[in-house]
Amino acid sequence: MDTCNFIPVNNTLQKYLPELAVAPCFELIKTHGVHLKIVSHRVTRHGDYRRLHNGLHQITVNASLNKYRFLITLVHEIAHLVAFEKYGRRIKPHGTEWKQTFQHLMVPFIRPEVFPSQLLPIIASHFKNPKASSSTDARLSIALKAFDEEERKNSYVYELPQGSIFRLYNGKLFKRGNRKVKRYECIELSTGRLYLFQPNAEVELVK
Repeated sequence: MDTCNFIPVNNTLQKYLPELAVAPCFELIKTHGVHLKIVSHRVTRHGDYRRLHNGLHQITVNASLNKYRFLITLVHEIAHLVAFEKYGRRIKPHGTEWKQTFQHLMVPFIRPEVFPSQLLPIIASHFKNPKASSSTDARLSIALKAFDEEERKNSYVYELPQGSIFRLYNGKLFKRGNRKVKRYECIELSTGRLYLFQPNAEVELVK
């Protein structure tokens, strides 16, 4: 079970966000009635939004994220809430309505007082057409990873030599193949099935 911290006050956010993003994020949380939980690391997601049975809007964000990815993830999830409230529950989770809402909510943060100068052009490019996850934008994901506090122990798929064997977090073994447009063809050794990997997928090099 995930361990979690409930976020009742503004000053707790200072641990997780860039300094000048704390106050506007707190206002977004108050304005939209967000019940924010900061949870232990999850491999498959950075955050999520759910409307609970009692009508509360619950957003969870991983505590392990660096402050810039935390900010993007928090606003990403608030954008789901705002888009659903404005356009109804039948819209696509990452469709046009959500993208426009996410862009609108992020605009006040895309400035040098919040993000480092080396990130700004990459973030500005990403938000011309935001993706369902910052991790699927390889350029942005790699740029954000540079600000993680922990030293990176694994390799990116794009860094591996062709033909090398690597292991995923779930223990499955793959052989790296050719690049296919933006992604890499990799064969699962136990089944022979072909999978496409994002270049920024983090894996453990075996040989």
